[in-house]
Amino acid sequence: MTVSTADSTFVRHLVQDQSSITLGEDKAYLIEARLAPLARREGLGSVAELINVLRSGEVGLRDQVVDALATNETWFFRDLHPFEALREQVIPAVLAANGGKRLSMWSAAASTGQEAYSLALLVLEHFPDVPHPTILGSDLSEDVLERARAGCFSQFEVNRGLPVSLLVKYFSQRGIRWQLDDRVRSMVTFRQLNLSRPLPPMATMDVILLRNILIYFEPPTRAAVLGRVVQVLRPGGYLLLGSTETTYGLGSMFQPVQCGRATCYQLSDGSAP
Repeated sequence: MTVSTADSTFVRHLVQDQSSITLGEDKAYLIEARLAPLARREGLGSVAELINVLRSGEVGLRDQVVDALATNETWFFRDLHPFEALREQVIPAVLAANGGKRLSMWSAAASTGQEAYSLALLVLEHFPDVPHPTILGSDLSEDVLERARAGCFSQFEVNRGLPVSLLVKYFSQRGIRWQLDDRVRSMVTFRQLNLSRPLPPMATMDVILLRNILIYFEPPTRAAVLGRVVQVLRPGGYLLLGSTETTYGLGSMFQPVQCGRATCYQLSDGSAP
């Protein structure tokens, strides 16, 4: 049974308040589909019953609902062209600028970890001499981050974008799943962060991937998120967005750099601390 208009409105407002993710008025079907499994896990007879409990303000359930309605779509080397840009132009430029001494990268909407681990695999395969590269993966959902930290993926997940050569080299089969080697997992730190809120103290980054997340925010939130991210990016560093995303009003701070079939954005010197 489809959720009522009142329940749909309540959930949409809750999700926007907690995460700044905007769900359209036509998303009642999505709310029903995403919350039905949660209702069953909680021993409730329907999504309507779940929402009634949610209205009482139970924090743990609220967080689970937000997690369920966040889009966690990801795969290894997603869209490929940005990773080609990283390999061929962006990372070489970063290393040339700092004498090959440092490489720090942030996957800012990491979901279950495939993007962050793709960065680690890229470094291992093509830049093995970089001393102590650091890779951060962050997400709103602690549940998906726990899955990311485990580094254990289904056959379907490793079939999406991961070259067979890397599967054989860096994964071991555990039953019907594939376990990523510790040497790759140890390169990535995962951290829960809400991009719609002020960021905690963070190390500065040479490269930030903020891909396919801004499209879920209203324009003022997009600008606010970008403004916070800029504070973490080193002058001269690179920002990679999704193919339909732009720097939303901060264009004067960035220089678009065409890297093959991908567009990267380089932060102008002096634009960030």
